[in-house]
Amino acid sequence: MTTREGTVRLRPPRNAPARRAVGWWRARWLLLTAAPVAVLGLLGVFLPPAAFWLLTAAAVVAGVGLLCAVVLPLWWYRTHRWEVTEQAVYVGTGVFLREWRIAPMSRIQTVDTVRGPLEQLFGLATVTVTTASAKGAVRIGGLAHEEAADLAERLTRMTRDTPGDAT
Repeated sequence: MTTREGTVRLRPPRNAPARRAVGWWRARWLLLTAAPVAVLGLLGVFLPPAAFWLLTAAAVVAGVGLLCAVVLPLWWYRTHRWEVTEQAVYVGTGVFLREWRIAPMSRIQTVDTVRGPLEQLFGLATVTVTTASAKGAVRIGGLAHEEAADLAERLTRMTRDTPGDAT
């Protein structure tokens, strides 16, 4: 991929999410797990003939959810990376299926910062970089709120100062 600034190469980005992102990811897993466990548990209480199977299923879902909440966020922290250069935004995500994406500065259309309730609780934010790509926006999640605000401001300034790509 070539821009007016030079060649943009696919390479591993350097920056990790904020360490607090591990807690955020854990909380998301636990909340995701809590809903089916609660439903199975309530059904087990109110349907005595099926109580054994429903409560067993609730215990299995709770165990798997807890295991995922402990292991996956640590793994994600080790594999999720991002970086911004004068030429592009680089993002690497995924655990089993690795995905590296590049958003050249000349192709960036909008830069947004999102802070959901859980992210706010952990002092985090997600920066979304929208391009003309059919693949969709590039997201940099798990950033400290202040870092995300600075990054969004920097990207907005950089894209404003970058001439459009004529290709």
